Amino acid sequence: MALIRSIKMLFLSIQQMRQRIYQVDAFTSEVFSGNPAAVCPLERWLPDDLLQKIAMENNLAETAFYVPQADHYEIRWFTPTVEVDLCGHATLAAAFVLLHHEGHTAGSIRFHAPRSGALTVTQNGALLTLNFPADHLTPVALSDELTACFNIQPRLAFRGKTDYMLVFDQEDEIKDLVPVFPSIAAIEARGIIVTAPGNAVDFVSRFFAPQSGVPEDPVTGSAHTSLTPYWSKQLGKTALSALQMSQRRGVLYCRYLGDRVEISGEGKLYLTGEICLA
Repeated sequence: MALIRSIKMLFLSIQQMRQRIYQVDAFTSEVFSGNPAAVCPLERWLPDDLLQKIAMENNLAETAFYVPQADHYEIRWFTPTVEVDLCGHATLAAAFVLLHHEGHTAGSIRFHAPRSGALTVTQNGALLTLNFPADHLTPVALSDELTACFNIQPRLAFRGKTDYMLVFDQEDEIKDLVPVFPSIAAIEARGIIVTAPGNAVDFVSRFFAPQSGVPEDPVTGSAHTSLTPYWSKQLGKTALSALQMSQRRGVLYCRYLGDRVEISGEGKLYLTGEICLA
């Protein structure tokens, strides 16, 4: 009996040293595009320093961790260097994992983030729709520090909860922007959103956050909590199409609801695996 107990304890110890992990490309229907996020389902929270080490080892823009609660999932997000307040693409990736690989059967998912509050994701066919709090933008001066961040002069500047947003006149300017990363990294913010009216979509954008460990994010769901209210008011419409013009590119469908924003996109599984923690 003692031998059997020892074998069971050894088996449990081995199991505890292994952690499931998924990688999902978010805001795309094709692998190798959109924004890759790692997702780690947890039974209970691991120490914060271990969460950060896992995110650093993954070396993706974000790793999402979630823990099931009575009627929702608690969720947190880490870049390779810091924990962030809100992340859209990794939330979409976590919902994709829950719906397709972790046995969640309802058509909607309730998340709660310690830094951002209640978040929901609803499935509608292949589309997953995030419901996030809308950002509030304040106009700011085009300071020398902001204009030094890019090779093209923006027309307007705003400050949101975590980011600056710079507005340009046309899509080609966003495509042709050359970031000056030391200048961007010196800005006291999570990062800088750049945006302009789109040619085939309502608006385009890019997002740069070297100060948060992400030089250029491929597709940034959370940035669209700032972009959607702005372009909704500028264009006089609540439903908008968007393209993030990184090298990987991503398509988003957004709806402005006043104090909330809906952001929809697809997900594509890239890998499943196990992390060996010891």
